[in-house]
Amino acid sequence: MTVVYILAHCDDEYAALPLILEAQAAGQDQVFLYVAENRGEVADRRLGETRAFLADLGLAPESAAYAVSGTEAYDGQVHRHLDACLKQLRERLAAIPHVERFIIAAWEGGHADHDACAAMAAVLAAERGASIEQFSLYNRRGLSVLPFQACAPIPENGPVRRVRLRPRQWLNWALLVRRYPSQATSWLGLWPSMFAGFALGGGYGVQRLDPARLAERPHDGDLLYERRFGVADAEVAEAVKALLARELRPGSEPA
Repeated sequence: MTVVYILAHCDDEYAALPLILEAQAAGQDQVFLYVAENRGEVADRRLGETRAFLADLGLAPESAAYAVSGTEAYDGQVHRHLDACLKQLRERLAAIPHVERFIIAAWEGGHADHDACAAMAAVLAAERGASIEQFSLYNRRGLSVLPFQACAPIPENGPVRRVRLRPRQWLNWALLVRRYPSQATSWLGLWPSMFAGFALGGGYGVQRLDPARLAERPHDGDLLYERRFGVADAEVAEAVKALLARELRPGSEPA
């Protein structure tokens, strides 16, 4: 059985490390597919960083690959190219006979690309009879002064399953951020919030994705991608709604 990660950006997998270790301990194959496109040397550099991170965990470099090309689904644009991205994801998945579980960055209003990938994963999971788990990366739920919170599962997404790590694993995870030098500025902000949240919030948690959530605003108040990236929730919501209307038959949902 295979665990497939449908992720928007190379480096999203950093926040999934406990799930990667869990699947590895269970002897499951793991495949990492990335959707948002990059150009030229940037694409090579970012995929190389992801592969270096996975290699440190004992995974083969070829387990990570871009799943999409030629769609113009660049950073922040994935929701505008859902049909083309979904088509290429299906083609990639055709080579994987038994997908047990999909893992995604959460439907939480953090980045429009993450939420777009959640919608595509819901379609693919329904087709493959697989489950979906989501890990929080960042969101603004309940915040007024702070710009975001990292790796903080939101209650709208349902019960939280905790994944335990040993002290040495926590330390190794914290240090592995060095594998992303091209994203140093981003992780300079995210990394402290992540580990402070783990320390204060009960550790690392994941949630199942209920496809019905994709018809709902991720949370009340302004969403991070609206405030930081200027992407309107209404635009993302309409794109997701249209995709699901075309692709998800009534009553069909992940196992």
